[in-house]
Amino acid sequence: MSSGRLPVRKTYKLYIGGAFPRSESGRTYETQEQNVARASRKDVRDAVRAARAALPKWAGMTAYNRGQIIYRAAEMIEARRAAFAELCSGVDEVDRAVDRLVWYAGWADKLAQVIGTANPVAGPYFNFTIPEPTGVVGILAVEEPPLLGLVSRIAPAVVGGNVVVAVASERAPLAAVELAEALATSDVPGGVVNLLTGFKGELAPWLASHMDVNALDVGGADGQTPELEQAAAENVKRIVHGQADSQSLWDISAFLELKTVWHPIGL
Repeated sequence: MSSGRLPVRKTYKLYIGGAFPRSESGRTYETQEQNVARASRKDVRDAVRAARAALPKWAGMTAYNRGQIIYRAAEMIEARRAAFAELCSGVDEVDRAVDRLVWYAGWADKLAQVIGTANPVAGPYFNFTIPEPTGVVGILAVEEPPLLGLVSRIAPAVVGGNVVVAVASERAPLAAVELAEALATSDVPGGVVNLLTGFKGELAPWLASHMDVNALDVGGADGQTPELEQAAAENVKRIVHGQADSQSLWDISAFLELKTVWHPIGL
């Protein structure tokens, strides 16, 4: 005999600073047959603040340790494989997202050797060029594929020591929320990855004009790119035109600064 009980529906929230707040505005929007949090301008500010606070610890870790943590995130997605498959195009997309995280994790402690260099100079000096994180990176995720597209842009940013504020796919954000839950139960420190759901047309301009954001990935800007580039120019943000399904060492270097150091050769 049926009890007539209604199942408890999941509440889809934002992911900011390692916590799951509702939007400060209390707004939601309906997509994928669910009510999803609709982030506001203040939520963008809160996410950037959380990212900036997390930057020193994340950038200060050893590259090897960052690689271990990113690999652990891949493990957590693998453990939720079935749940993720229901929220994106299927298990193939989930498997590719996991493999992509593992690939980037493997590069973590090799970046300095490949992107950096020892420069030949005239005089009694050592001259080294070494990569450093750009800082706080804003990411506008592509609409499709919702999981792989998001992972493909977050992974190259964080592996080099950057921290991220990402706006998820507007039409299919549930995979991003599931990703946030996987990250929250992994070793990724709170604030390293912050995920917002809502309307890109509303959130992207505030992210582009925020003076404490150092780079902006406009791969999922959906026609807003010229206006966002103009807003980003106010504090000379780096603009990256990310690809939905890209896996490359150069995707990592797009979010890195190169610092040259001179040191005298001792006797």
